Amino acid sequence: MRVLMTGGGTGGHVNPAIAIANTIKQNDPSAEIAFVGTSRGIENKLVPAAGYPLYHVEVRGFRRSLSPANLKAAWLAFVSPIRAKKLIAEFKPDIVVGTGGYACWPVLVAASRMGIPTAVHESNAIPGVTVRRLQSYVDRIMLNFAESAEHLDAKEKLMVVGNPLRGQFGTLDRDSAREKLGIGNYRRMILSCGGSMGAEPVNDAMLALMRDYGLQHPDVLHLHATGALEYEAAKEKFKAYGLEGKDNLRLVEYIYDMPEQMAAADLVVNRAGAMTLSELAVQRKACLLIPSPYVAANHQYKNAKVLSDAGAALLIEEKDLTPEGVAAEVGSLLEDDARRAAMEEAISAFARTDANKVIYEEICRLVNAKD
Repeated sequence: MRVLMTGGGTGGHVNPAIAIANTIKQNDPSAEIAFVGTSRGIENKLVPAAGYPLYHVEVRGFRRSLSPANLKAAWLAFVSPIRAKKLIAEFKPDIVVGTGGYACWPVLVAASRMGIPTAVHESNAIPGVTVRRLQSYVDRIMLNFAESAEHLDAKEKLMVVGNPLRGQFGTLDRDSAREKLGIGNYRRMILSCGGSMGAEPVNDAMLALMRDYGLQHPDVLHLHATGALEYEAAKEKFKAYGLEGKDNLRLVEYIYDMPEQMAAADLVVNRAGAMTLSELAVQRKACLLIPSPYVAANHQYKNAKVLSDAGAALLIEEKDLTPEGVAAEVGSLLEDDARRAAMEEAISAFARTDANKVIYEEICRLVNAKD
């Protein structure tokens, strides 16, 4: 089977595509898989690291404000499928699978026009603009949330499957992960990040937490990922706060071994993207969620509120972030084993462990239906 995966820009689009690709390879080692993204997204780091070839298309997302850049985006949205046809003709895929984001638009449209089976996966509760626009082109729309169907018209194409996760998630317990990572000498571990590209308010809050809490608790390891766009600025503040050289305080641009690091953590602080929540649920992790207010229809807040209402997560909106408030919440939760255990039990109810299998079976069905 020859499969072309497409989707990019952020880890929330790239990681599920890699998870699907890995599942295909596990079930069909002879499968030939390649990725298509843009030259600017995080896929340029993640896809090669996963061992897959990556091709590029020129396409851009639309800005929400009025901007001359939208004229360029509109032009590329029109011509990019024409240009993507050449790439598809050379690779000759049996199926093209997208995971959302504007990068998958030209490839899925071109494949559909060429009579090649197509599918797109939507991880968020509220489908993105690209997925909504692709409804009339693709053969199957796979959803994480059943509620997503309310926002889509092509009901006959919808299928609720959950979120595909990389195979390492859920395979290690806390102690095994800590031993593998060599961090067993710390009493507690905090893992935090604000998305693959970075979020300045989250970085500021986590650096303040390192300064106000981490320096006073050398037995607590805190690993924070700044995101690609914010790393240099965060690094300067990390130095200014006197955090450099402290063994228990670690600043990185991106966490490439997230399954192991998340398994090792006692508390995770993160945004509330759908993929992140699925990973937290499978790993049974107590978490503090800071949803991004910059996404369509504020869907991250809605995702986080569902977990918060179920006692499965702490929720702090970005506008309410204060160094004192974050330090108090984190310190209290790290010292309350019973409270963390209750949150871990509550979030595990949101885990779906068969998504990869269901998605692979549907991909095979679409390919075989064409034959």
